[in-house]
Parts: sequence; C-alpha cells; structure tokens
Amino acid sequence: MGTDDKIDANADQLKGKVKEGVGSLTDDEGLEAEGQGDQAKGHLKEGVEKVKDVFKKD
Repeated sequence: MGTDDKIDANADQLKGKVKEGVGSLTDDEGLEAEGQGDQAKGHLKEGVEKVKDVFKKD
C-alpha cells in the first residue's frame, strides 16, 4: 500500500468520524450520514490498496 494512498484512506476515515460525531452532537442526521459515507469511502480505499499489494507480490 502506497504511503500517500494509506494517508488518504486514513484521512477519509478520520474526517468521517469527526463529521459523524459532530452530526450526532448537533442532531444533524445529514452530517452524520455524510460522516458514515466518508468512513466507508476510506475503508474501501484501504481495501483496494491491500488487494493491489497482494497482486504486486506475485
């Protein structure tokens, strides 16, 4: 997994956690959902990079 890609995936996950937390505290369901989406996006990016790494090793 490339360092930049790993940082990008982790940044999306962190950004999502913050948005979800703020949305929860302010009863903003839209922001909370957006945060959950950002987290999912980060997890997906991380998964894609792990798959790429598996194929690079062969």
